Amino acid sequence: MPDLFDHTYDVVVVGSGGAGFAAAMGAADEGLSVLMIESTDKWGGSTAMSGGGLWLPNSPVMQRAGAGDSREEALTYLEATVGDDYLATSRERKEAFVDGVADFVTTAEKYGMRFARAADYPDYYPELPGGKIGRAVEVEPFDARKIGAWWRTTRAMMPLPLKTDDVWLLGRSWSTPSGFVRGAQFVFRTLGGAVRGKKLVGTGAALACSFLDIVVQKQRTPLWLNAPLEELVVEDGRVVGVRTTQGGKTVSIRANRGVVLAAGGFDHNTVLRQKYQGIDGHPSGNPGNLGATLDLAQELGAAVELMDDAWWGASVAPAPGESPGFLVGERSMPYSILVDSEGDRFANESESYVDLGHHMLEHDRDGTYWIVADTRHARRYLRSYAMDPRATKAMAEAGTMVKAATPGELARKMGIDAERLRATFERFNGFARSGVDADFGRGNSAYDRYYGDPTVHPNPCLGPLEKGPFTAFQVVVGDLGTKGGVVTDADARVLREDGSVIEGLYSAGNNSASVMGRTYPGPGSTIGPATVFGLRAARHLGRDRS
Repeated sequence: MPDLFDHTYDVVVVGSGGAGFAAAMGAADEGLSVLMIESTDKWGGSTAMSGGGLWLPNSPVMQRAGAGDSREEALTYLEATVGDDYLATSRERKEAFVDGVADFVTTAEKYGMRFARAADYPDYYPELPGGKIGRAVEVEPFDARKIGAWWRTTRAMMPLPLKTDDVWLLGRSWSTPSGFVRGAQFVFRTLGGAVRGKKLVGTGAALACSFLDIVVQKQRTPLWLNAPLEELVVEDGRVVGVRTTQGGKTVSIRANRGVVLAAGGFDHNTVLRQKYQGIDGHPSGNPGNLGATLDLAQELGAAVELMDDAWWGASVAPAPGESPGFLVGERSMPYSILVDSEGDRFANESESYVDLGHHMLEHDRDGTYWIVADTRHARRYLRSYAMDPRATKAMAEAGTMVKAATPGELARKMGIDAERLRATFERFNGFARSGVDADFGRGNSAYDRYYGDPTVHPNPCLGPLEKGPFTAFQVVVGDLGTKGGVVTDADARVLREDGSVIEGLYSAGNNSASVMGRTYPGPGSTIGPATVFGLRAARHLGRDRS
């Protein structure tokens, strides 16, 4: 019987985010031929749009720095935070993640990726057993000129040499000496690159560009854009290829070893979000994350888990036609609080963003929330959601941003009882003066304090709301992507409901159910496992001779 495929490769990788690139890098490292296909006209996925951090406990980067981590401590921490409630969070998968970290780092470094440690960034629950500070790594600022014309089709959003530790310091660049110094360093880094004829990019852009340089330019792996996965081809129960479109024509590609699904979650598919989560969502990730690959995998009998969950967080409601502004550090800065539609605080504003998102959903799933601040919050700190005056004006016109001289006037503009909001202010202001948030414990954790202001005493996360004018921005339940996906084993092989393997089919990243379960152990807990399991898939493909 003649082979009806138009092209043949050992491995086909579907998606071009961190998971996809790691899988492609590893497969090429195994000596396999690889094709990457991307459904949209831009490569890089949510990885390119992100902060670019990778949570990689006990990594070679930490070991070289003498940072004092171990396999045992990492697993202890994962058991304390993640637990073992799902197939995706099994002990075997957690061990596979921790044990795969070194292989990912050393393989990426072999091909020229340059890592830096975010030494000051805590785990999100550093006080729990095994918790640490400084487990996250990132890629050093990368010269985008190295990838030539590929830069024009990247999904990256920030063409600046920003690093993880810049973010928390730049947020207070005109309120603290350390922030001012980091601001100056950032300016000189940016100008220095330009003077040397470089186009330095940082965070997720640096990671994605470095991956593209390795996989596409050094390993010569083809990457097709505008090539959505249309069908998984199966022979005798094994996935042996894919059908996609290119140039408006259907193309069949044989995958001798297997197919890796790394196409992200379903965060921009409102039908699936309503089906599994009961909300449309306010996603901040890749608009190409529509969940089509999940449907195709389920048609083959793939099991799924955690479909009701996401990498939640609070986001500032977008101006008309704009994207929501995901809140990371601004929530911890003093002189601000989050309130519900009644004007009451409901959670620790500084907690892990996934915890805050869960608390918003549990407290009032469809309710209105606001981030409220006095003038010092606006004057002293860099607020990502209020940097563009055009967007701010549009939010004011839409009523999602209000400003007033007094708390009572602000409450009326928010549609909240004035006395109730004043009572919230008074109670919170008492906590700020004492340094102890008796309601929610804001500022108790090292993670809370990471984004606080050390010049504010006695608690760097608390500052009284006393000085007008006061502002309030409407806040919605946002996310960085969905957490649910196909269930995979320690080698990223896709499993059926009965635990059997769908031969030839692998998955990593948000295309798969997260090893982190319903929590977020530390910065980069999305991309870290995505890259590790992407590489683990490639290693298994390299061993599989069936």
